Amino acid sequence: MNWKAVAAAAAMAGIAFGSVTAADGTHDSRIALMKQIGGAAGALGAIAKGTKPYDAEAVKAALTTIAATAKVFPDQFKPGTETGDQEASPKIWENMDDFKARAAKLSTDAETALAQLPADAAAVGATVNTLGASCGGCHKAYRIKE
Repeated sequence: MNWKAVAAAAAMAGIAFGSVTAADGTHDSRIALMKQIGGAAGALGAIAKGTKPYDAEAVKAALTTIAATAKVFPDQFKPGTETGDQEASPKIWENMDDFKARAAKLSTDAETALAQLPADAAAVGATVNTLGASCGGCHKAYRIKE
């Protein structure tokens, strides 16, 4: 058994669980959730680029984190939380249905990849491209760069 893979999977599962339980709608909680998605995407990217070896358990853990976190992320943008976050565009609250749909698509894309687990670095790369398109589209529409 590959203990590093087991440890990575356990850590990612803990992160995914934390994303569901520690979210409170503040700027800090939003950033924490985005960092979880970013960390998971980074792990997939490292495999896709070949800087880390392919590891099915690490891929599963990363995709699970992205799927779970994307589901709860829109809940951090309740009415009344639109001030005090210089990175969140007011367009989020104006177009909440679209914002939620984009997050749902990211979650669904991650779940689809999880169900048809990428079998090698090239397949992980294709998955990263799919997930990255969802992330980038939402960031372009709803994130204010500092």
